[in-house]
Amino acid sequence: MRKLWIYTVTLLFLQQTYAQDTAIYKGMTINLDEVTVAAKRIGFDVNSFIKRVEDDTTFYRAFKNLHLLGYTADNDIRIYDKGSNIQASLKSQTLQTMKGRCRSMQVLHQDVTGDFFDKKGAYNYYTAELYGNLFFTKGTVCADATGEEPEQSKGSMARHKAQLKKLIFNPGKPVRGVPIVGGKVAIFDPEVMRLYNFSITSQEYLGVSCYVFSAKARTDLNSMDRGEIVVNELITYFNKENYEIVGRKYSLSYKTMVFDFDVKMDVQMTKQQGLLIPALVTYDGTWDVPFKKRETARFIAKFHTFTTPQ
Repeated sequence: MRKLWIYTVTLLFLQQTYAQDTAIYKGMTINLDEVTVAAKRIGFDVNSFIKRVEDDTTFYRAFKNLHLLGYTADNDIRIYDKGSNIQASLKSQTLQTMKGRCRSMQVLHQDVTGDFFDKKGAYNYYTAELYGNLFFTKGTVCADATGEEPEQSKGSMARHKAQLKKLIFNPGKPVRGVPIVGGKVAIFDPEVMRLYNFSITSQEYLGVSCYVFSAKARTDLNSMDRGEIVVNELITYFNKENYEIVGRKYSLSYKTMVFDFDVKMDVQMTKQQGLLIPALVTYDGTWDVPFKKRETARFIAKFHTFTTPQ
């Protein structure tokens, strides 16, 4: 009788502990650390928080916000050969100035090595071209009040670049028009979420007290399910006071007979003139796409000394 009583009490305790240390959202089990459990007891709404994470577009928007302010940028792009030696590079500092909603950019200084550019001054590397498309401006470009700008070019290549930017800078959301990969990045889709472990923890990040939402690919998957993984890891830091994104780290990879890629990124945010803006972006990735040589590159982009439009 005594053993039965001890067993019953222990079972109840374990059930209570499990209930406190996890939460359920749309069939997704989210593990909670002790601090988050304590916050939940005094009003932290886990479901509302996850819904906010699922619907969040501010991270992608933050890159559009770079079209609305003046700033100085430190750019460091390096392309590597098969032996991990630097094959080509660009290191520069640029100054973006604003007149109303129109921006222009001045190169303050620039050092180039290898075949970073071709004879006509065009980029020889896909990563460099993507970087330039994201962060460099030629001539004067005008945006609307949200930072959206008219497409400078049309056709399949321009569409492919737009899709690639969404894949890299809006991880966790489906990307329409991207074959094979597009739906596999939608980690909140029931068919995809089963492949991940989710958690909410509490952590200091860049001096800010944050709730940290993590999605990490499960390590106990069979070979078929492992082949469905594109987002290996997605970690987002949210300011506890206002739930704004403070930073994000993520890893994406996929391999088929036709193409493969393996990309890691780390983005730190800042708030300037009421706008969420990237302050530091680091990238480490390799791509092998049809009709292109394999390309391995790293870049660091730092944005600072922000100014308001004249």
